[in-house]
Amino acid sequence: MSLIFLVGFMGCGKTTMGRKLSNALGYEFVDLDHRFEEKAGMSIAEYFSKNGEDAFRQQESKILKETPYPQNAVVSTGGGLPCFFDNMDWMNANGQTVYMKLTPKMLASRLENAKTPRPVLQGKKGQELVEFIETKLAEREPHYSKASIVAESFADLTPENIMYLLATNK
Repeated sequence: MSLIFLVGFMGCGKTTMGRKLSNALGYEFVDLDHRFEEKAGMSIAEYFSKNGEDAFRQQESKILKETPYPQNAVVSTGGGLPCFFDNMDWMNANGQTVYMKLTPKMLASRLENAKTPRPVLQGKKGQELVEFIETKLAEREPHYSKASIVAESFADLTPENIMYLLATNK
């Protein structure tokens, strides 16, 4: 079984890259955020506001570990998932992990222009958004950096380059 877990901050493109990479590899694509919403019967934002972050993180971890993955799959994870419990260690033990690392300014630009609003950002824009991202990234970086592969520039974030990084990391 070959699993590739994409990790990184919200807005870095995990879902988009997951679809492109799974197509390029002939793998199935699994979006854990969508899986969560299917199981919960509500959006993540609704679950979060009804049940709180602790319940969300516990359920998110359970879904990560109990999902019956296809033989070969690219898995898009939620931005915070690697940062709780032993989730990052579990993903590293069960597949390869790719940290899609973008700068706070790049992330802010992508999030400001996103089609889907992110509840946690609630109207933050410009420098306020960049500072929020810088703070969150500082907390999350120790977890993200445990990934087996770090795609550190926008140039690395193509299916071809990620496939190369995966192939040379064996």
